[in-house]
Amino acid sequence: MDFKAHLETAWTLTLRYIAPLILMTLAMGVVSFLSLGILAPVIMAGYMHSILLMIREGREPRVQDIFSQLRLFLPLFLFGLAVFFAIMIGFALLVLPGLAVALAVSFGCLYVLPLMTDKGMGLVEAVKESFRMSTGKSTLDQIVVMVLYLGLSAVGGSVFIGWLFTQPFATVFLLSVYEEKLTRPELS
Repeated sequence: MDFKAHLETAWTLTLRYIAPLILMTLAMGVVSFLSLGILAPVIMAGYMHSILLMIREGREPRVQDIFSQLRLFLPLFLFGLAVFFAIMIGFALLVLPGLAVALAVSFGCLYVLPLMTDKGMGLVEAVKESFRMSTGKSTLDQIVVMVLYLGLSAVGGSVFIGWLFTQPFATVFLLSVYEEKLTRPELS
């Protein structure tokens, strides 16, 4: 996998659409905060779908796009609860099982939101396909993708203003990799 090309694509597209991406990221953060995180997964699904359309069609992202996937609220909410309880049980046993569960979910479910919004898959089907895309021949590449995505999000998330810039960049990077995995399945 050509990480340099994906990073360059992410950089170019983020700079080209910087104003709408920042507004959309800010709106996503505000809605997630005001809903106490309850709407965060479904808002993130709309966010990712809008950025995917930006990558594919050159369509400028709009703030209202973050509300485009509200039909996914119940499955994403229930999945989020299940993951939360699994991680908390892991942390209650010891810290390492909780970290292992969190990393396993992050690794295996990295493409769940794009698959649900792009391909219209149900939750279980999207989790299975995301896990298949994450494992196989390119497992090491997938680990690098996960570390870059989570690292960019975490580093930017340490300062609110930084998050407004790094979250769009990280998401464009992730969805650029997703597009390559769809168009070249031999990489999965």
